[in-house]
Parts: sequence; structure tokens; C-alpha cells
Amino acid sequence: MNGGHDLGGMHGLGRVLVEENEPPFHSDWERRVFGLLWATFGTGKYNVDEFRHGIERMHPADYMTSRYYEHWLHTIERNLVAKGYITDEEVEAKTRYYLANPDAAVPRREDPQAAEAMAKLAGVGAPTRREVEVQPRFKVGDRVATRNMHPTGHTRLARYIRGKHGVVDRVYDAYVLPDTNAHGLSENPQYCYSVRFDARELWGDTAERNQAVYFDLWESYLQSA
Repeated sequence: MNGGHDLGGMHGLGRVLVEENEPPFHSDWERRVFGLLWATFGTGKYNVDEFRHGIERMHPADYMTSRYYEHWLHTIERNLVAKGYITDEEVEAKTRYYLANPDAAVPRREDPQAAEAMAKLAGVGAPTRREVEVQPRFKVGDRVATRNMHPTGHTRLARYIRGKHGVVDRVYDAYVLPDTNAHGLSENPQYCYSVRFDARELWGDTAERNQAVYFDLWESYLQSA
């Protein structure tokens, strides 16, 4: 979808400030949110593409003015509500309670086996590579064009890359297609490709010379050029 999250190529957003020796977490609550991800996504309550799509559906004003782990908290909450694990009323009641009682103890549940499984998942991730019986449609060196599409649902085809011409630089294995996986419409695995785009193709005559962007794209995003 075309939302406030899709910022590639946009102007007027200010400099990207890099914090030297930035810590993994700036506040204790961020560490807790990181743990919430593995306790929810890590136990199969939603998939990674549903997680991403939940962030995309944030109001642009909220997205731009909130911190990274606030995005995580938003989509965790929205996915748990959508799946029926919690209700909006329960979230609101707990929020009011802890605002009124900031020193109240947070509930704990000791489960060493689950904690070990989550720690392992956090270390190795959740691979989405899949085996498929068909052969890749494109090969290294093929000229391709990205589709100019504007879906209302989830996609990993960024706006600034749509309708552009490039050359296949590398053929990867097949991976789960986010566009369908985010909506419970099957994993639909497809081959992925690294496509090289000349900077002038993307940014016009103002682009730096002899510069290129390499973008990983699923097969259904591409067509022969």
C-alpha cells in the first residue's frame, strides 16, 4: 500500500541523524516490546508480513512522530486484537490501570522452555525460503521492468522503484510472497531477484553519475523489458 512508511526517494524529511555507538534500546520499555515480538510472532500468533502490514496501516502522522519500537507495539497490539487474543476494551482498561498505578507490578509467567525457544528464534530468525517445482522466469543479464501497481494491501515493491527498467544481477531461491502472506492468502513462494537500476533511471538527470541501486524483487513484481 502507499502509506507514510514508504519514504524511499522523498525529499523534505531532513537529514538522517546517525547516533554514534547507539545502544540496542534507549529505554527499558523498548526491551520489553522486543520481547513481546518473540512471545507473539515467535509463538505463531501472526506472521512477519502481517507484522509489517500492521505498521504500514498506522496513520502517517502517528508513524512519523513515533519511535521505532512504538511501531512494533502498535502492530503487535493490532494483530493480537485482529486475531481475537485480546480486545480493544482490555487494552484500554490495562492502559488506564497502569497510568493510574505506574508502580504496579507487571504480571510474570515463568516458562523456561518457551523462553529458550524464543531466544533461539531471536538468534536464528524464521527463514521464509521455500522449495518450488518451477524454474526461474528470468536469468542474470535479463532486462526487466517493474510493474507499476498500487495495491491497497501489503507489498514489498517500493513506490520509487515502480515502472522502472533494470537488469537482473542475481537470482535467489524462492521465498514466501509477502503480498499474499500478509492477508492469509497462502505463502505463494516465488523466486526473488537482485535487480540493478541505474541511478538516473530512478532519479533522473539530477542523480550522481555511475551510481546504481540494487533492489531485491519477487518474480511477480517483474516483467520482461
